[in-house]
Amino acid sequence: MTLGVSRVLSADAAAIREAAAILRRGGLVAFPTETVYGLGADAENEEALTALFAAKGRPADHPVIMHLADVGLVENFVTDVPPAARKLAAAFWPGPMTLVLRRNKRVSDRVTGGLETVGLRVPVHSIAHALLVEFGGPIAAPSANRFGRVSCTCAEHVASELDERVDLILDGGPCDVGLESTIIDVSSGQPAILRPGAITQEQIAAVIREALQPPSAESPRAPGTLASHYAPQAHVELVEEPLLASRAKEYASSGKKVAVLGRGTARVAACDNIICLDGPPDDEGLAHELYALLRRADELGCDVVLVAPPEQQGIGTAIIDRLRRAAGPRG
Repeated sequence: MTLGVSRVLSADAAAIREAAAILRRGGLVAFPTETVYGLGADAENEEALTALFAAKGRPADHPVIMHLADVGLVENFVTDVPPAARKLAAAFWPGPMTLVLRRNKRVSDRVTGGLETVGLRVPVHSIAHALLVEFGGPIAAPSANRFGRVSCTCAEHVASELDERVDLILDGGPCDVGLESTIIDVSSGQPAILRPGAITQEQIAAVIREALQPPSAESPRAPGTLASHYAPQAHVELVEEPLLASRAKEYASSGKKVAVLGRGTARVAACDNIICLDGPPDDEGLAHELYALLRRADELGCDVVLVAPPEQQGIGTAIIDRLRRAAGPRG
C-alpha cells in the first residue's frame, strides 16, 4: 500500500528485514510500538540522527529515547543502574516505560540533547521487538510526527504527517496504549516521573516502595514535556463536563466550528457548528483513541476542541497531561 509519497508496508518478516537494512544504511523507518508509532534511526549513526531531527523539525537540545531489544543491553550504554531502576525494569520491561539513567561515552550527544543522561526503553510490541532484533543495535525513536504535533497511533497518520521525510513505514495496525511511555528519572536521588503514561504512579510506587518526587529544576529534560506539545491545529480547551454545552454554544455563536471530544458529549446538542466526537467511556479506551479524535477534529476543519478531563488517577493522569500540553500556549 502507498499513502502520499511514503512507502507503507505491512510489517511481515520481509518488510522488517528491509526496514533493518534501511536503518543500517542510515535511513529512517517508522514502526509501531505499544504506545505510539516511532520514527527510528540508528542511534549510533551521527548522520542518521541528524536526518531524524531534521525530519521531525526537532530542536537539537530535545533528547530522544533509545530503544533496545532486551533489558540485558542496558548496561552497554549507562554508567550505573541504581536499585530502583533494576526493580522497575524487572516489573515493567518490556513495556511502555522509559528509564532515564546516567549515560556512558558510547551514547551520542545527539540522542541526549547534550545531557549526561539517556532515556532507555525496551518495547513489548512484537513488531518493534522484531525490528530491534533484526537490526541488532539501539534505535533512537521519538514519536513519528512533526515536533510538537499530535502523535500517530496508526500508519495512515504517519504517512499523512511525515510524507516523504521517512523512507519506510511499517504498518502494524493501531497502537495498543495510544499514549507515549511513562518516563521515570532514576539517574540520581529519589525517582521522579518526568512524563506520566500507562505505567502509573500508583504502580511505580508499589514496586519501588519509596516516595516519588515531582520533577525539579534539576531534573533532566525529557521528551514531550514542553508547555505546548501534542497539539492539533485546532485550539484545545479543557472544560468541566457540566459546562461543555454552554461553552460550545458560546464558540459556535461567534462563528467558530467546535468539536466536543470524548465523554460528556451526550450533554451537547450537535448542530452545524458543533460536532460531537464520542470517545470510549473508560480511561484506557479514551487514551487509546485520544490522538485519533484530535486528528479527526482537524480533518473536519474545527477551530476549537472542547474536552472534559478525566479524574487525576491511573492513566487519567497521563490523559490530562497530554490535554494540558495540547491546550498550552503556542509560539
